[in-house]
Amino acid sequence: MPSLFEAYITNAGKYAEGQLVGETLKFPTSTQEVQALLKRIGVDGVRYEEYFITSFDGDVLGLYDHLYEYASLDELNHLACLLSELSPEEIATFEAVINKGDHTSSVAELINLTQNLDCYEFFPGVDDDETLGRIYVEEMEMLDVPENVLPYFNFEDYGRDVRLNEAGHLAPGGYVRATGEKFVEHYHGPEDIPSEHKVFAFPKLSIRERLAAYKEVSGRAAAEPSKPAPEQDHDNR
Repeated sequence: MPSLFEAYITNAGKYAEGQLVGETLKFPTSTQEVQALLKRIGVDGVRYEEYFITSFDGDVLGLYDHLYEYASLDELNHLACLLSELSPEEIATFEAVINKGDHTSSVAELINLTQNLDCYEFFPGVDDDETLGRIYVEEMEMLDVPENVLPYFNFEDYGRDVRLNEAGHLAPGGYVRATGEKFVEHYHGPEDIPSEHKVFAFPKLSIRERLAAYKEVSGRAAAEPSKPAPEQDHDNR
């Protein structure tokens, strides 16, 4: 399955200590790939347990602008799997809708958007109001303009009015508008992620590796300076 986007996974504990330790994870991914990456960056569930995402990149235009540093790997993978099932035309619609700013406040909203693309209609290649106006008049015949008037008709003004009235949006790839279909919330939370799309798991450590990890954690704790006991207040007698 081709990669759709990638995230730079960073060891949060190391970062707090002043070290940037991380690697790029490509989505869709697998549990084995997640475990191997976490082990390489030291997030093994013993020494360090937390991670965050430093940056995103990918082939779905604009998607990385709507993904966040503490996003769940399971949710990201579910999103990637759903996107991988879309046709190129549906991907283009998805890109236009998120460029418009609809359903982009969380990964959950993006997941739901992949399953509600019939709520939008996309006109590829429409990059200005004049082109939009010509399509509506000449191709869709939404306005009856006499042949002798067409050479003088202001398609740009008409296209702008259409866009504003429809609350449509000129995205980099074309024009997108809502169809009026009801947006259905299929995804409500992690409990709705299919088991085959869940990928997060700490690395499996051997007994020797686990003992070494616990020893390192104990040594680190012992090396930390102890906090002085708080002074007790005494009444003057």
